[in-house]
Amino acid sequence: MVGWWIGNALGVVVVIPLVLVLMAAVVRQVRQITWYADDILEHGVGLARNLDPVPALGQTRELVAEVTQHAVEYVGALEHMTGSRG
Repeated sequence: MVGWWIGNALGVVVVIPLVLVLMAAVVRQVRQITWYADDILEHGVGLARNLDPVPALGQTRELVAEVTQHAVEYVGALEHMTGSRG
């Protein structure tokens, strides 16, 4: 019977506080992981939002080439009308 009381005392004095300390450490790490995951999600969505216009760059490149071609033709027509060559 004395062994039973010693085991109970050890459980209350040593095991339970140790479990509580370890559980607090685990909970602290889980909170940090949750915070980091939320931060990654927030910034990942922001990054994706900023990358939405990237496909339009191909169309922009085509339009710039077209405008350049028309500008060259326009300058050529002006030179022809004025009779000057640059």
